[in-house]
Amino acid sequence: MESSLRITSLMEALSLKLSNQNAVFDLQTWRGGILPLSSHRTHFGYVARGHGALTVGNTAYPLISGSYFSVPGEATLVGDLVLGVVVSQHDYHGLFQVGGPIEERGRLRYIDGCSDTLLISPVLKGDACFNLLCLPMGVNQTPHTHPSFRVGVVVSGEGECRLEDGKSLLMCEHTLFVLPPNCLHSFHTPSAAMRVVAFHPDSDFGPTHQNHPMINRTIVEGVSAAKLPTDTASLTRKGFSLP
Repeated sequence: MESSLRITSLMEALSLKLSNQNAVFDLQTWRGGILPLSSHRTHFGYVARGHGALTVGNTAYPLISGSYFSVPGEATLVGDLVLGVVVSQHDYHGLFQVGGPIEERGRLRYIDGCSDTLLISPVLKGDACFNLLCLPMGVNQTPHTHPSFRVGVVVSGEGECRLEDGKSLLMCEHTLFVLPPNCLHSFHTPSAAMRVVAFHPDSDFGPTHQNHPMINRTIVEGVSAAKLPTDTASLTRKGFSLP
């Protein structure tokens, strides 16, 4: 994987292989037409412009500008005059999901007055996720890093990304970028707000077998099932069997 920020446009053909620890990912742009999605992968995607469809088996799910999706296994993207991006994780079976359009502001607070929405959540703690980052006009973000790569697309507005070496890279609608792990960077929006969808290959957040709403809110004799004694050898809890 490259050691510096890579920046291009959704209008350019791109096929790139990425990795995070032992996981392998394929990154590709979708510039309309037919794009087959391979089996034995989960595909995370975003439609930045146009209308199309995600076809799984005999069912076609409509996609519009602002749609995002997660689809495990074989599928096909079909559409004319479409711009989009797909990140495919090898040997991972995520959940099927189609959502959108994205909102103008994020639902969660982020650094320096920005906001974020978790569009596609990790199925289990540690899994990949898909996010919407919203930067108001006038943001001067604190320089920071991420422990794993990021794939981002500017979906509206404009700004710049400043790097540790002093370079300042302009970003506008349909800019596609790949941040390598631990790359010191910051986003700045001096003249306009900017929204970015970002794929994260991992997370430190999400449910576990021992901590999720179903088991936490199951009460047995006044006690949450999550707190019942655990037989570590058989992974059972008084009538509850853990996968």
